[in-house]
This record gives sequence, C-alpha cells and structure tokens, in this order.
Amino acid sequence: MRNKRGRSSSLSGLSGVYLGAALGFLALKGATLLLNAAVFPRLRPQPVPPGSPRVSILIPARDEAHNLPLTLPGVLAQGADEVLVLDDGSGDRTAQIARGLGARVIPGQPLPPGWFGKPWACQQLGEAARGEVLIFTDADVRWHPGALGAVLQELATRKADLLTVLPRPEELTPGARILTPLVDAVVLCLLPYPLLQTRWPLATTANGQLMAFRREAYEALGGHACVRAEMLEDTVFARRLKARGGRVRQALGQECVGVRMYGGYRESVAGFGKNAVGVHLNSRVLMVTLGLWHGAVYALPWLVPARSSAWWTLRLAGLLERALVNVVTGRRTPADLAEGLLGPLTPLFALPAYRLALRRRVTWKGREYAQ
Repeated sequence: MRNKRGRSSSLSGLSGVYLGAALGFLALKGATLLLNAAVFPRLRPQPVPPGSPRVSILIPARDEAHNLPLTLPGVLAQGADEVLVLDDGSGDRTAQIARGLGARVIPGQPLPPGWFGKPWACQQLGEAARGEVLIFTDADVRWHPGALGAVLQELATRKADLLTVLPRPEELTPGARILTPLVDAVVLCLLPYPLLQTRWPLATTANGQLMAFRREAYEALGGHACVRAEMLEDTVFARRLKARGGRVRQALGQECVGVRMYGGYRESVAGFGKNAVGVHLNSRVLMVTLGLWHGAVYALPWLVPARSSAWWTLRLAGLLERALVNVVTGRRTPADLAEGLLGPLTPLFALPAYRLALRRRVTWKGREYAQ
C-alpha cells in the first residue's frame, strides 16, 4: 500500500509540475500576444507621401508563372519608380509573363559556388536597381491599393534602415491552414514588440516576403552577399544589420499586403522544413526540444483524462490561441477563427517538417543545399 501511495503521490507531483509549467508557458504567450495587439505597428492604406525617395520594387522569381498574373499587376499599380523581376533560371513562362505585364525583366546569372538561390537573385536585383529605397518582395505577395504609401510612411515614421512586413495570409486551402498561419503565431506570441526594438541582434525577426531597405544601409553590408549561404537569409540579414547599429522595424501587413504562400499541406511541410533549423538558431537539439514541448502543451492534454479544472483550462487556452492571433492580424472569418481547433493537432502535423529539417541537405525549387 505504501508503494502504491508513494507512486500515486509522485505522479500527482509530476502532474502538478507539468500543469504549472504548461499553463505558465501559455500565460506568457497570451501576455505577449496582448502586448503585441496593443503596440505592434499595422500598415494602413495611403497614397505615396509627397517628396518620397526613389523606390525600386524587386522581385526574385523562379518558376512563378502561376503567381505573377495574380500578384504583379498589384505591384505595378503602386506607383514605384521601377519594378524589376529577376528570372532565376525558370523552366516556365515567368519571364514572358512578367515582361508582358509591364515589368522590367532581368535574366538571372548562373548560381556561383557558395551561394544559395534567393540571396543570389536578390543580390543581382540590388545591383541593378536605381532606387534610394530597395523593396524586396516575393512573387506570391499581393500588394493592395495604398500599400507602397503605407510602407514608405512607416519606413519614414520609424526612421528605419530596414522595415520588414508580415503579410496577412489569404485564400488558404484547408491543407495550408494547418501550418502556414504559424508564422503569425510565432511572431505575435513569442516576440514582444518592445524587445524587438532593442539593440540586441538576436532579438530580431524579419520576413523576406517584404523587406524595405534604405539603400545606404543595404550596401553597407555588401547587400545579400552578407547572407549568401543562409537558408533563413531574411532574419540573419536583419540581425547583422542591427549588429552594425542599423534600425530594424517590423509591421503587420493587414489589408495592405497579403500572401498565398503555400497551396496545401505538402508545400507547407516543405517550406517549414527548410527553415526550421534556422528559426531555432541553427540548433537541431533546440528544435527537437521545443517540438516535444509544444506536443506536451497542445496535444498531450487531449490524450489523457482531464481530472481537474486546470486540465480544462490548459485545453481551452490551447484552442483559443490561434483564433486570437488571427483576430490580431485581421483574419476574422468563421473559417479563420475555427483554426483554433487545429491547436491540439498542429504538433503532430508538424512532425514531417521536423523530419525534413533533421536531414543534412534540403531541396528547394530544384536546388539542393547543405544545412
């Protein structure tokens, strides 16, 4: 009897520690989300401010014939001084479509040794551009009316050397909803905006889907050459710019800037798999540890009987988180709010992405890279 009581007491003690840690973790994330909901900058549509500097919008494109007819007209309508599309060895009609829509197309040069594809494409764009503000944006990003004015206003107001924007996910398929919106959740629940404004380089995030540089700051680091072999080139660039004293600022795209990043679950797995190691500071140990912890916080409470109100509180908090994130980013349809129901399943659906990330080589857009 004593042994049974002892085991029961030990299990009860471990359960209490687990519940306390899990609830504390979700409470910290909730507090961070509330803070960011209050202070994280949001873009608002507006015309290009009078007297704005010369602007180059730069689009690296590899096999983007399916995206450009949907996104390039919105970019061209912004009123930038030039819009350049770099055709990065596409096997489809990327160049012809971009040229036909009115963009200036630059044929990409072969990938040099020691370079990853996107940094090399961006480096060529930066060298060809004539603007004082260089805005790099992906081919799947949708620029809505007033977006350029909003970006330039935010860049000026924040006195930033780099303004990076988190586009709002649009037209998500059921499969894409599983993992794609996690980008928003990571930024808004784990990165307090005031911390991002400090001079600490590691307290920095960036999104390569839209990065607006002042030219002198960009060239001071040698352009994308400073991240030539980085899979997570956007955040690494921002950290290195901040380490040199540059001002890096972030904003939510809201109704100005949207993105349809991945068409379904498999594409999401491939995209998250290629970036997962870099997001975790290039540490596979950290990546696996946090992956297990998220499974324990979100999935485990639904796999064991709920014996107290604390268990139900943990379950409810895990369901609410993603729905609240979507409210903050402006995604408020019934389908968007229902994404919270995916919370307990997300750690399980993320397992294939972690498996890809554990490999020493990653394939992306037909190229293979060491990581």
